[in-house]
Amino acid sequence: MTEKQTRRNFLITTVAVAGGITATNAFQKAATPTATMPERVLGGTEVNLPIFGLGGAGQTPLSWHDRQGDAEAIIQKALQLGIRYFDTAASYGPSEDYLGKVLPPHRAKVFLASKTDKRDYDGAWRELERSLKRLNTDYLDLWQLHHVSFASELDTIFSPSGAIKALEQAIQQKLVRFAGITGHHDPEIIAEGLRRYSFHATLIPVNAADPHHPRPFLPVVMPVAQAKNVGVIAMKVPAYGRLFKPGGLTGMQQALGYTMSQPGVHCCVVAAENTTQLENNVKVARAFQPLSQAELAAMAQRTANIWEETTFFRTWT
Repeated sequence: MTEKQTRRNFLITTVAVAGGITATNAFQKAATPTATMPERVLGGTEVNLPIFGLGGAGQTPLSWHDRQGDAEAIIQKALQLGIRYFDTAASYGPSEDYLGKVLPPHRAKVFLASKTDKRDYDGAWRELERSLKRLNTDYLDLWQLHHVSFASELDTIFSPSGAIKALEQAIQQKLVRFAGITGHHDPEIIAEGLRRYSFHATLIPVNAADPHHPRPFLPVVMPVAQAKNVGVIAMKVPAYGRLFKPGGLTGMQQALGYTMSQPGVHCCVVAAENTTQLENNVKVARAFQPLSQAELAAMAQRTANIWEETTFFRTWT
């Protein structure tokens, strides 16, 4: 038996024992939603996803310690509302653990994404093993290189001992279905990453304030993503609610409407502070209708005076 086979068999055995995972009768316990969200195919993956997914970090109990009950209630409500895309990362506190306590019975019906911020092969592989165990699953639908910010990081990732080797090996072993790259610091770095490697998806900020930033994401990343049929997932849609400051956008209807009306954006992930907020956000997603260019321009104009405080995450690396 090869080292690769040993690693994969170990992971599958460990996770199956710990989580009792079964793919049969998945989703039977989840209530059927009364309405459905619009769906789009995620780039070249051929996977059809609702336009709205649940984020696992930020202003949400999913990433807070000692909030297991609240976190599980949000995850259960997301399933009941028809959310199928769940976003997390190795660095999101207890997020993977919380998801791993709820999602296993529904695993066959959900699209589960996690991330690693390790740039070397060994570090990334160790995080993948930990993520699979915490999530109680034997595979990820999407594994992403997390918050890539600098050219030096790309050089390390794509070196002979870089994290890209772990990602490739994980796909070969069917521990991962699709490869992704994420970032919210420098769009040129994400675009260069897409040029260097055939990623299946990218997760980037897309909101009404971004056009005012000196280095906006969409004009830089989207041409490369569309040319390579990369799935584009939007984050920072309401900018942690800061887009709703006086004089800014009026609420999630405008925030999500702006993001999901951008050509080439396939879906978005947004965290929830509680189940009521999640229900309201899903109502908005279900009612989504593409906005006109005039409407989009008017929304962007509303953020002209608050763009600096609403793009605060651009300094994170």
